[in-house]
Amino acid sequence: MGNDKGLLEYHGQPQRDYLYNMVNKVCDKVFFSIRAEQQAEMDSESEYIVDRNEYRGPLNGILSAHKAHPNAAWLVLACDLPLLDTNALQVLVNQRDLDKVATAYATNESKLPEPLISIWEPKGLEQAIAYMEQAQSSCPRKFLINSDVKLIYPERDEVLYNANSLAEYQFALTKVNK
Repeated sequence: MGNDKGLLEYHGQPQRDYLYNMVNKVCDKVFFSIRAEQQAEMDSESEYIVDRNEYRGPLNGILSAHKAHPNAAWLVLACDLPLLDTNALQVLVNQRDLDKVATAYATNESKLPEPLISIWEPKGLEQAIAYMEQAQSSCPRKFLINSDVKLIYPERDEVLYNANSLAEYQFALTKVNK
């Protein structure tokens, strides 16, 4: 997209701040996952975990959080989910299954786990580390597809909409501004 998707505004503030505030309603503690060069952008009130760069892809941030707090379960959200709402997060939290590797949203259409709209359990993250060390793939979705995961489905798939291009950003703006 050419810009940090977390800094795009949909709800009158940068998306990352909007999500941070929303997650604060359903979690005891909230962290941003950032790259080392993003530290200068962070305000002193926000908590964050710097990626350790031990793994490839989106699992890098998730596993960096796990290494910082290995006994914590992690509610993980991508920053480019402009239509996600507090109700959807509350459903995710309420339907969490501690006996599974993760509890993840999936669209009704694809039935595939959304690793960046999920709650990862500590044991699942340990399994993900083993998975990454075997170099099978750096794709968190592939890991979840091959793991014992609880899938939950939204009332409307649109709440899981992911804006990755300028056209998708413009579309999301039309939905947010309704």
